[in-house]
Amino acid sequence: MKKSSLALLVGAIVVVGGGIWTMTHQGAAPAGGQKPLAGGPQGPTTVSIIAPKKQDVPVVLQANGTVTPISTVDLHPQTTSTIAKVHIKEGQFVKSGELMFTLDDRSERANMDKANAQVERDRAALADYERQYRRSLELLEKKFIAQGAVDTLKSQVDSARALLNADIAAARSAGVDASYTAIRAPMTGRVGAINVYPGSLVQMTTSLTTVTQLDPITVAFTLPETSLAGLMAAQRQGAVPVQVTLDNSSVALNGKLSFIDNTVDPVAGVIRVKAEFDNRDTTLWPGQYVNTKLISHVLKDATVIPQNAIISNTRGTFIYAVDKDQSAKVVNIKRLYAFGESAAVSGLNGDEQVIVDGKQNLRPGGKVRIAAADKPADAKLDGSKQKG
Repeated sequence: MKKSSLALLVGAIVVVGGGIWTMTHQGAAPAGGQKPLAGGPQGPTTVSIIAPKKQDVPVVLQANGTVTPISTVDLHPQTTSTIAKVHIKEGQFVKSGELMFTLDDRSERANMDKANAQVERDRAALADYERQYRRSLELLEKKFIAQGAVDTLKSQVDSARALLNADIAAARSAGVDASYTAIRAPMTGRVGAINVYPGSLVQMTTSLTTVTQLDPITVAFTLPETSLAGLMAAQRQGAVPVQVTLDNSSVALNGKLSFIDNTVDPVAGVIRVKAEFDNRDTTLWPGQYVNTKLISHVLKDATVIPQNAIISNTRGTFIYAVDKDQSAKVVNIKRLYAFGESAAVSGLNGDEQVIVDGKQNLRPGGKVRIAAADKPADAKLDGSKQKG
């Protein structure tokens, strides 16, 4: 019984020892002719490359804008009266100074006549005092009257002259009040809806109509605050061209930047700007939405590469380039401006071989093989295999 138990124990030890030996020797080199195990060193990755280009790149800014008139006036009467006559029609274009409304002016005319009559009365009184004063001076020379009487007449002349000047001012004031009964266009523009008719009682709070200037006209839009420096520099050099197109239209209108706001919106991080346009044909209408485009500045002799060569991740923005030993090296860059399929960047010397296709399979220092012009890179091959 004891002998059989001892034999079983020795056999178990032999089995366990054999397993341990097998595990410790599993990574030994395979015999000649056997395939290497999975995880061995990979061959070079096939990639396609491109050389950076040097060119001037205009920085184009695009935004949605709203057509806004330079000036809109809401007409109100400056007195309480009734409408005597409406001289214009809704939607009519008027010129500056053109008569639009006439109010009942009977009371104002009467006040003007009264003020003018007062002026004439005071003018006659002044003339009489001046004659008496001149006569008193002659009598004073002959010592027929005392100096005190002459001084009294001189004071009466001055008082009459002051009274005349006051009445002349009152007459002018009555003329101003009378002018309020004729309401004229404050500027050249288009008349809006008319809210009153002949016979309507109007007060200072009554809105008669609006006049909106349509030519020239402005477009208001916002741009990122990062573009402010370029805009200011471009404006210092001269007029900044701005182009707008209407929705669902290919017709473009050309204008110029006319206004840059004095503050940046701290919440949205944008700056409000306006552009002015000639609008003789009234193509632009207040309240319309338009697409705006302008060139803020030009990046001179910028380094340009395809956008699909750029990699962005948590480590930053970089590209892979082919090193001297045919390996992939990381070059950190900064994307200055993207346009279409290309981007202007900084951080490159311009003589790099930038890897475009095949970079998905690369690691820093990995060996690469440049694909021929008629053969795809590994990235494209991998994509075809995945599709299959």
